Order: sequence, then C-alpha cells, then structure tokens
Amino acid sequence: MRRRRLYEGKGKVLFEGPEPGTVVQYFKDDATAFNGEKTGTITGKGVLNNRISEFLLSRLNDVGIPTHFIRRLNMREQLVREVEIVPVEVVVRNVAAGSFAKRFGVEDGTPLPRAIVEWYYKSDALNDPLVTEEHITSFGWATPQDLDEMMQVALRVNDFLSGLFIGCGLRLVDFKLEFGRLWEDEDMRLVLADEISPDSCRLWDVESGERMDKDRFRKDLGGVEEAYQEVARRLGVLPEAGPTDIQGPTVMQ
Repeated sequence: MRRRRLYEGKGKVLFEGPEPGTVVQYFKDDATAFNGEKTGTITGKGVLNNRISEFLLSRLNDVGIPTHFIRRLNMREQLVREVEIVPVEVVVRNVAAGSFAKRFGVEDGTPLPRAIVEWYYKSDALNDPLVTEEHITSFGWATPQDLDEMMQVALRVNDFLSGLFIGCGLRLVDFKLEFGRLWEDEDMRLVLADEISPDSCRLWDVESGERMDKDRFRKDLGGVEEAYQEVARRLGVLPEAGPTDIQGPTVMQ
C-alpha cells in the first residue's frame, strides 16, 4: 500500500488516513532515550506498544475519557483522528523516579504524598524543558481553560490506570500524556493523543520492584523485549504468534 507520510517521530510514523480527518499511526521498533542521545532497537516493541496502547486507550474511551483512537488496523498500525497536538507534555508522578528524584534529591522509589502533575514544553531542540502554567499561557501554547481540563483529565487517567495496573501486579510510577485539539465543524475539544505504553509509562512489579518499561533500555538493564511482552501478557493482549513483524507501507514521494 502506498501512503503519504505526514510525520516521523522517535517511535512512530504518521501516514495520511483513508478518510478525511483520519491518520494512520505506524509503531516502530526504534528506541531512544535522553532526548535522542541514546538510540537502539527493541525487537517487536512496535507490535507490543500498538496492542498495549489500543487496549488502554479503548478502556479510557469506555469510561468517558475522549481519545484520538479509533481502531487497530493490523499488528503495527492504528487508525486515529487527526488532531492538532498541544505542544505541552503532561507528566503525572506517583512515585519519585528518574529526573524528578535527581532534581529534588529524593531516593528513587519514594512514594509521593499525592499525585504531582508537571508540564514540559514539547521541543526536542530544547530537550523538553520543565515549564510553568505562566510560561504555557504567556507563549500561547494553551489557554488557562485548556490547562484546567488537561489537569483534570490527567488525574482521572491516573486514577483509572493506577487501579488497572495494580490489578495486573504493576505499580504505575509515572507517565506522560499528550493532548490534541480535535476540530469538528466549528467546535474544538481536547482529546488524549499519541500513545500510552511502556515507552511513556514507568511500570514496576508490585512485589519485586522490577522495572517493566523503557528504563530497562535507558539503564542497560537487559531483558527489554521480555519486559514489554510481560506487560502485554498481564494485560491479556500479547499477540498469540508473539511480536512478529509486518512490512510498513511504501512512502509516496
């Protein structure tokens, strides 16, 4: 199949969709860390992230949290609604880890007294800097009303996913969300976009504390593919044939 490529990021390629207002997301096996300073390949990651993100976004749609997800097309592709991405990443933290622990001198793994929401400007060139609501509204990246809605949705997502993952023996340490503006005629609404997967979440085994996410790649812990497969297995979405590959579409010039 020949399709026009719209955008290629670190983990996905976006292609023109079959209908107006739709986009096809193709999940790659490419892995990056530290804003692209470390690169590699996690075999089968794209297949697993496609399945995991499909499952989680579908569950969020079911409980009334709107997302851009429409349906999975095949092993590596999803059909999603075309949105205008808000250039602000929302990070929700339940446990001190990663850059947060270093920034505040807190021991990695320290439970936080409540969920903490942080904002980051979505810019690879600037290494996605931490920003305040004043920065966001002053530069026009989002309105105060947008931020209120994004905050409320992020906390709802946290409550829902934390319970879902605990039921699978996983602790949701922190995660990143992206939002998009979905235009329908003259009306606009904010919806969850991008993906929710071990690429964008820190997931620790409740009993052992073992990392089950991209930190295994960041920290050279090994067993990266197995960790992603285990998350998919616990969610009940591991492909029966395993994370097999399919050919991507031919790009139109």
